[in-house]
Amino acid sequence: MKIKAYLKPQCGWSMGVRSIMSKYDLEYEDIDIINSQENYAEMVTKSGQPLSPCVEIDGIMLADVSGEEVEAYMLQNKLVGNSSKEALSPTDRGCSDEEHERMREGQSQPVRFF
Repeated sequence: MKIKAYLKPQCGWSMGVRSIMSKYDLEYEDIDIINSQENYAEMVTKSGQPLSPCVEIDGIMLADVSGEEVEAYMLQNKLVGNSSKEALSPTDRGCSDEEHERMREGQSQPVRFF
């Protein structure tokens, strides 16, 4: 299975997708859409919309999805079997206000959004 995940470096939704990949021990390409305008443009072109995360699995684009939705797609299409492992972070939500504040405090340089 070939997986390309268009993700933000620090984002609750993106971390949820990463957690699902880890839960199932899946190899995937983690594509940074914040620090590369080319990666962001590729995601928009392939998905037809500007929101993230987007995950491409064997040529099928799942646009603006949560980790929970990616997991449901893979289970429904029998791309993975049930796993007894727990996800490492929430798979169904963005960052809390507290998490956003901690990220702002720890930033040495501004995050670029295209």
